[in-house]
Amino acid sequence: MSIERKSAAESSPSKETSQKDQIGRRSFVASAVAGTAAASFFNRSVHAQGSDIIKVGLVGAGGRGTGAAKDAMTADSGCRLTAVAEVTEDRLQGAKNNLKRTLGEQYAVPDDQAFSGLDAIDKLLQTDINVVLLTTPPGFRPMHMEAAVAAGKHIFCEKPIAVDPVGVRRVMAASETAKAKGLSLVSGLCWRYDLGVKATMEQIHSGKIGDIVSVQENYLAGTLWIREPKDFWTPMHNQVMNWLYYRWLSGDHIVEQFIHSLDKSMWLHHDVPPVLAYGMGGRQVRTDPEYGDIYDHFYVVYEWADGTRTYAATRQMPNCFNETEDFVYGTKGTAKVLANEITGENPWKYKGEKPSMYYLEHVALMKSIREGKPLNN
Repeated sequence: MSIERKSAAESSPSKETSQKDQIGRRSFVASAVAGTAAASFFNRSVHAQGSDIIKVGLVGAGGRGTGAAKDAMTADSGCRLTAVAEVTEDRLQGAKNNLKRTLGEQYAVPDDQAFSGLDAIDKLLQTDINVVLLTTPPGFRPMHMEAAVAAGKHIFCEKPIAVDPVGVRRVMAASETAKAKGLSLVSGLCWRYDLGVKATMEQIHSGKIGDIVSVQENYLAGTLWIREPKDFWTPMHNQVMNWLYYRWLSGDHIVEQFIHSLDKSMWLHHDVPPVLAYGMGGRQVRTDPEYGDIYDHFYVVYEWADGTRTYAATRQMPNCFNETEDFVYGTKGTAKVLANEITGENPWKYKGEKPSMYYLEHVALMKSIREGKPLNN
C-alpha cells in the first residue's frame, strides 16, 4: 500500500518552467494558425458538390469503439463509416464483420481503407475522412490526438485523454491547435451530456441545496474482463489487448474508470481544480500476474481553496458492496447526482426525457460540423 500527500505548490512546475511552457504553447498555437484557412475549406468540403455525407474513421474497434461508431451513425443519418484501424489483423477482420452487422448501409469501408498494426492510425488519417473516433487504450491517446489534429480531422476522443501529466499537457496543446484550425473536438466525458445529470447540476448551482459543504464520490464496482493470450501475441500485444491492467496504457482505474466521478466533482466546483489531495491505494485481491501493475482500490480526499472536500472512493473487487453515485451535501439539503434528485428544504426530482448520453455526445459533434461552429471540450 502507498500513501501520498501533495500540496498544489509541491506538485506545480516552477515559475521558470511554467514560463517556458507558456512560450512553447504560444509557438505551438501560432504555427497552427496558418492552417486555419485550410480548415475552413475542410469544414465546407463536407458538403462538397451537394453531398451531405460525413465520412468517419474509427481507430480501435472494440466494444467502446463499436459503440461510438454506432452512436455517430445514429446521431446523423448522413454519416458513413469509411475507414477502420485495429491493432491486429484478426481483430480487424472481426471488427469489420461486427461493424457491418451493426451499422448496416452506413458501413462503407472499402478493403483498402481497413488497416491493422500499431501504425494503422497513420494510414487511416491519410484517407479522406472528415471525423476520426479515437477509442484505443488511453496510453496512445496523446499521440493519436496530435496526429489527428495535424491531419485536419474533427475528433471524438474517448476518456481519459491521457494517463500521465506529460500526456495531459500534450493533449492540452493539441486541443489549442484544434481551436486554431477550427476543428471540433468532443471528449468522452459522457455525463456532461446526460440530460438528468445536467438538470441536477443546474439545480445545485442555482442554490437548491444551499452552499456545498462536501461531496462523496463512490465508484465501487466488481472486476472486469481479461482476454486470454493467443499463440501469436507478443508480450506487447498481450498488454495492449489487456490494457486495463497496465498503468502505461490505462493510468490505473482511478484514471480510466473513476475519471467520470472526478469529472462530476470538478463540474460541481465550476471546473476549478482542487488545491490539495491526499490518499491511499493498493492491491489486496488482484495480485496475480494477469492483473498487471494496477491497484484494486483507491481512497483520495481532494480539497478546494474554499475548504470544501471531495471524498473519493473507487474499488474493483468481486463479491463486495457495489455503488456508483455522487452525493453532494449542502447547507440546505443533499443531492444524488446520478439519481437526479434532491432532498431537504427544496426537494426535487428530474422527470424529463433520458436519451442516451453516448448518443447525445455525437449529436453535439455532428451538429457542430454541420453548422460550422466548432465545439471543443
